Amino acid sequence: MKKNKKSALEEKEGIHLNAISNEASIARIKNFRKKQPSVASLIQDINSGDKIALSRAITLVESKNRTHLAQANQIIEACISNKKNTLRVGITGVPGVGKSTFIEALGKYLTGIGKKVAVLAVDPTSSLSSGSILGDKTRMEALVKDENAFIRPSPSGDSLGGVARKTRESIILCEAANFDVILIETVGVGQSETAVHGMVDFFLLLKLAGAGDELQGIKRGIMEMTDTIVINKADGKNKQATKLASIEFTRALHFYPPKENGWIPMVLQCSALENEGISEVWQTIINFKKATLNSMYEKRKYQNKFWLLQTIEDNLKIRFYEDDAIQEQLKQLTVQVMNAKVSPFVAAEQLLAIHQKELK
Repeated sequence: MKKNKKSALEEKEGIHLNAISNEASIARIKNFRKKQPSVASLIQDINSGDKIALSRAITLVESKNRTHLAQANQIIEACISNKKNTLRVGITGVPGVGKSTFIEALGKYLTGIGKKVAVLAVDPTSSLSSGSILGDKTRMEALVKDENAFIRPSPSGDSLGGVARKTRESIILCEAANFDVILIETVGVGQSETAVHGMVDFFLLLKLAGAGDELQGIKRGIMEMTDTIVINKADGKNKQATKLASIEFTRALHFYPPKENGWIPMVLQCSALENEGISEVWQTIINFKKATLNSMYEKRKYQNKFWLLQTIEDNLKIRFYEDDAIQEQLKQLTVQVMNAKVSPFVAAEQLLAIHQKELK
């Protein structure tokens, strides 16, 4: 006698066909399978603070698909006019300094005092596999569960400076979604600081005591950009070393001329792990905003100008490499350059001339 075949749902223990036969379950399945919402719908939902719509919009912004790019531009254009009284804070520091732990501690403190916090974390992309772990949501376990927080890890890709190429657009979307504070975490590999400094209001540098970089901190140009240095992991046996490092960094700051906005950078200590000193860090950021409010908005104007020029450069680069004539000629010239038949400079001039001709 032939046995009746069971469906996959019946085969799995504890699941029966009538478990999904009700209308609510069917509706959920249909809702799950529905196509991407319209641009108008996304804009409306973003303005109402919908985090799912915000995530979808950022995905469109990060996509290289031409259709998605056009949709993303419409959303950005609609959201950029929504001026919000937000505060953009850039947070950088070398790997291992405790950026994720610090951001989670600061984020939880802010949501605790009634603020809505968005975290845009940039994960380094492997130059070999082109992959990223995107593990910030895993590292910030408490903050990711907070209703008033939004965490979006993004791959750095081939973006110069280790900052996601679309981070600026993501900032605009988060502001439109009514977030009060936007924390931007960098990869912390040396060049990302400059890129982040060009898109935030307040720039915070995390440091470690006893890491041997107190003197190095004096040499690095990042000291000119920082608005406050925070020495993290000021706990346990490291407290004394933190005090000494604080003195060294304070001395280092005296080597640099005063900032144009009149703000004098300071050195703070905290333990993100033990949640100590976090409120003092936030108070310093608030003091900065009060002291530099007029120049802060003036700074944003110049940041928008830089954003325009950077976008032009990015688009020119994309269009150049997408040119069919360029792609074919590039292969041939690359071989010649590698074999020292043609210099890189002459090859570049030839390719640019081809592209210019194609434009005409």
